[in-house]
Amino acid sequence: MSTSSPTISVLMPAYNAEKYLATAVESILNQTYSDFEFIIIDDGSTDASGQIIQNYAKKDPRIVAVQNKQNRGICQALNKGLEIASGQYIARMDTDDWSYSHRLEQQLNFIESHPEVVICGASIEICDESLNTLNKRKYPLTDEETRKKIFRINPFAHPATFYKTELAKKVGGYNPQLRDVEDYDFYFRLGQLGQFANLPQTVLKLRTHPNSISNKKISRQAWLNLYVRLKAMAEYDFKTSWQDKAFLLANTLGLVLIPPNLKFRLFNFLRRSYH
Repeated sequence: MSTSSPTISVLMPAYNAEKYLATAVESILNQTYSDFEFIIIDDGSTDASGQIIQNYAKKDPRIVAVQNKQNRGICQALNKGLEIASGQYIARMDTDDWSYSHRLEQQLNFIESHPEVVICGASIEICDESLNTLNKRKYPLTDEETRKKIFRINPFAHPATFYKTELAKKVGGYNPQLRDVEDYDFYFRLGQLGQFANLPQTVLKLRTHPNSISNKKISRQAWLNLYVRLKAMAEYDFKTSWQDKAFLLANTLGLVLIPPNLKFRLFNFLRRSYH
């Protein structure tokens, strides 16, 4: 790797990801924009993930292979990668997913031409296990649109986000106490320092698995999402409309009164309607 710092640090945690890891890695190595370091954190995997990462690192000097002896969880892995990142920008990536070759170039061009933007997402394709597209998911494009919706939906696809390294470190990275909604809380904190944006272009295929989201996890996420929203109002000074307040009240009542299986169906329905 060159002694000068790269422009982008691609950050990808990996845990027992041997099945899809090579596909994810290749999609980054084949980007049209090449001035990046690729930080891959093997978070205590017990399968062949570590060896796959090491094999790629031997072939491509842009790969920075990091190994945790024990599994510490996604937040700790992301924070470790963020700590060592030397790029001006972070591009998130997950081991299940696949980035289009123009992704880094498009997001870099956008954020450099919009210096007020601190985090930039994009549209994604929701895919099956074989990366066949099931549907497309779009997100609010402007800062104004995003702030209108942020109390009701998570306004970014986390593995498609692209943000400023210095500011991510300034807000303290990801909160390990908020596992499963760590990205949502992170966006609120970043949003205190600048503007939000999403590209209309599709930059990533997000792989889904049958029964990958359990009722139990949906219920936990719902409570944590409510906590993050209330925290944003009380501590981060985010402004809320009367519609937001009505949604938060309905959300609270729903968490108490609605059975878990119905919550799971409602979650999927609302996700589709807002996007």
